[in-house]
Amino acid sequence: MGKNLIQQARGKGGPRYRSPSFRFKGKAKYGKFQPDRMLSLMVKDIVHCPGHYAPLLAVEYEDGTQGYVIAPDGMRSGEKLSMGADATMSAGNILPLKAIPEGTAVYNIESNPGDGGKFVRCPGTFAKIKARFDDKVVIELPSKKEKDFHPECRASIGEVAGFGRKDKPFFKAGNMFYRKRARNKLWPKVCGVSMNAVDHPFGGKSSHVKGRPTQAPRSAPPGRKVGKIAPKRTGLRKA
Repeated sequence: MGKNLIQQARGKGGPRYRSPSFRFKGKAKYGKFQPDRMLSLMVKDIVHCPGHYAPLLAVEYEDGTQGYVIAPDGMRSGEKLSMGADATMSAGNILPLKAIPEGTAVYNIESNPGDGGKFVRCPGTFAKIKARFDDKVVIELPSKKEKDFHPECRASIGEVAGFGRKDKPFFKAGNMFYRKRARNKLWPKVCGVSMNAVDHPFGGKSSHVKGRPTQAPRSAPPGRKVGKIAPKRTGLRKA
């Protein structure tokens, strides 16, 4: 008989596990893509958003529109930022990758020109420009992996603010509970063998280790298709 697993309940998208986006300030991305124009941004305030780990800058563009961008380290309210190919190499300024020198630290890199920024947005992280070519720009990500980007993709100079966020311990489970509840994350995560028999195929038998096989056939019904799904082989490979 099939079981309604917790990952299936979360994937359904019901209100119980829906992210409380009404509490979020908004999307943190660059303004309208204008490659040949220089824009000025006024930093109105530095805000905290439950939907982002990094601090956000509440900025106002020249045409009066307002938005949010990822805050760089050392930024203060009241400062001005520049967005364009002729902007200076100051922290927080937004330039296309083709105009940024090699070895410069950048963050919030666009995946495609005009998408507002997708890569390197976590607190305290930054990437480096490794090489520039006519058709691509090679960037070393925080994971030390090198990735190619379009030269017209924009990025911010500097590193993301909030370095050391993970250094402070939580001390007790209650603090972690409220942190996860801010985004409606599932916590704590319990393994299947520790659950009851009605909650998981691996549950039951009043003990943590059941010795139950974790291979599920390809034809298993929903609720039983957990663990290793029709594996070709299991165990260590012997020479």
